[in-house]
Amino acid sequence: MPAARIPERAWRAIAGIDPPTAPIGLRAQPSRMDDLTAHAALGLALRIGASMLAVGASAADVTATVLRVAAAHGLASCQVDITFTSITVSYDRENAVPLTAMRIVRTSRHDYSRLQGINDLARAVGAGGLDVEEAHRRLDQVVSAPATYRRTVHTLGWAGVAGCFGLVLGGGWLEALIAALTTALVEQVLRALTRRSLPPFFQQAAGAALATGVAVLLLAWDVDVRTSLVVAAGIVVLLAGLSLVSSAQDAINGFPVTAGARAFEVVTLTAGIVVGIAAVLDLAQRAQLPLTVVDTSPSPVPFTVALAASAGIAGFWSLACHARPRAVGLAAAAGALAWTTFWATSGVGAGPPLASGVAAVVLGFSGEVLTERLRIPSQLVAVCGIVPLLPGLAIYHGLFAIVVDADIEGGLSALVGAAAVGLALAAGVTLGEYLGRPLGGRDRYDERVRRRAMTTD
Repeated sequence: MPAARIPERAWRAIAGIDPPTAPIGLRAQPSRMDDLTAHAALGLALRIGASMLAVGASAADVTATVLRVAAAHGLASCQVDITFTSITVSYDRENAVPLTAMRIVRTSRHDYSRLQGINDLARAVGAGGLDVEEAHRRLDQVVSAPATYRRTVHTLGWAGVAGCFGLVLGGGWLEALIAALTTALVEQVLRALTRRSLPPFFQQAAGAALATGVAVLLLAWDVDVRTSLVVAAGIVVLLAGLSLVSSAQDAINGFPVTAGARAFEVVTLTAGIVVGIAAVLDLAQRAQLPLTVVDTSPSPVPFTVALAASAGIAGFWSLACHARPRAVGLAAAAGALAWTTFWATSGVGAGPPLASGVAAVVLGFSGEVLTERLRIPSQLVAVCGIVPLLPGLAIYHGLFAIVVDADIEGGLSALVGAAAVGLALAAGVTLGEYLGRPLGGRDRYDERVRRRAMTTD
């Protein structure tokens, strides 16, 4: 009896061309590739995916890239599973045992230069211009290359973020300078704690406690500065490194396990910030120091100053994340765009969460449109652009009200407002990316991943 002919639509679904509404449970197809060749191609796709995940890429981007690289070497029926700290790729075939490989992702930090290098390599592999050995060699060069900037430049980036944020909140040059110096000190302390393998929760608590401690000392010495701005700037630097946007993206794109892990990490590290601030405020209150806090309502900052400072925040943040010079300029433009949109939306009566959400939508849309055209990491525009809008002062005000003033209702209200702004930023970025996807030039592997999240059949 002749073998049944597999329909064309089934072949297209196996190759990953059609959306996941294709027939479920298709049988694996015969493979003419020998084990050594298939294993080498699978290993390359796995290494590229794990490297992307380690430098801050979203689960959807990692999955699409792994599928693209595997298909370029003839592995058309691969399955990818990501669990935040690990990535597994399996190649199914009918006439042999399936090949499965897994890698543990031990680090997760934003490094836009390495991410761009990995993306460029994946495009070259997908275009068929590199064999497996050459691709492995180039990947070795990307992941083992020295840091884009020296440690002093890295520290300068963090200090610049804090200094510019002090200006955005309405502080003067003295507040900005103190915030910058305090953040530089926090960054050095965190670097030392990292070398000693202290868990990130305690690092966040130590950084927040140090920033708050500097503000308390300034109050004790009766220095005429708005010390709460110093604390708020330090909080923003600590918050900016969290993966709230990535968590929302993973949840919406159909990666609940990774999204849950990222979200729990955000909650844990934010709790570390809360513990650090609350501990120092409690000690200062017991020592009967004259603690004060400024109002969290928008300060009368000239638009040009706020615009330049917002651009500086985003640019310095990208610099601290090892972005290349052209990407730093683009990040600064994204920060200016975010602040302009926030200012315009607030001017028509929108509250901080809504105005922040609208600004995030604009950033997500712009980033999606520019990603392929300018060959930049997809997250650079959105993640860097929203940093000026992070609610650092509202978090400090809420904790201050609870710990010092015993105003639990007012403190919780401020913290809920800060959480609303954070969620609006994350959701807005994701919505903007979806709106800009038809203009972004994504290939069929990206579309396969995105459609999986939207398919309910």
